[in-house]
Amino acid sequence: ILLAMSTSGKSKNIIEAIIAAHHRKMQVIVMTGHDGGDIPPLLGENDIEVRVPSNSTERIQEVHGIVIHCLCDIIDTQLFKSGE
Repeated sequence: ILLAMSTSGKSKNIIEAIIAAHHRKMQVIVMTGHDGGDIPPLLGENDIEVRVPSNSTERIQEVHGIVIHCLCDIIDTQLFKSGE
């Protein structure tokens, strides 16, 4: 799985990483902002986009940070059964 973040959805390195991941048959989870930029058309049916519909870069990055913390908590719980 490729986990990528692009506030604008136009980051060339992220776009290239998505294309490379698809060539390797990897699933893509991407966090974007605004309107998703150039990334949404690149995504397949098994990929996931978490889009923050805001024009504020600060707000988008803040929400991306919260999502990352939530993902880490879910992974930790699933792998290590923490909290039991």
